Amino acid sequence: MRRDVPDRLRQFAKAMRSDATRAENMLWQAVRRSQLEGFKFKRQVPIDGYILDFVCFEARLIVEVDGAQHAESTRDAKRDAYFSQQGFRTVRVWNHEVTTNLEGVCLTILAELKNSGE
Repeated sequence: MRRDVPDRLRQFAKAMRSDATRAENMLWQAVRRSQLEGFKFKRQVPIDGYILDFVCFEARLIVEVDGAQHAESTRDAKRDAYFSQQGFRTVRVWNHEVTTNLEGVCLTILAELKNSGE
């Protein structure tokens, strides 16, 4: 899925990769290099004016690691609906969940990945 991305958004995504939260770094270490049963993830991917925390294009799965500022966010709901129309599913996990239960978060993501073909 190669799309024209404005330089401003591309640079912002690059900066976000360099300045990731602790939870994002922890999850990246768990899913990078196809460690989650061979599924390949990319992180901080700019698509259609949004930057996705993690995406597995093969399974059309987006994983967002959220802090408290995302609680009941109408912008996030709009974004999720947009990507749903594009054929993606979105899993949202809390920073605290990742830092205290990384294995459980990975199992949840893996279950979603395995359900992608059904």
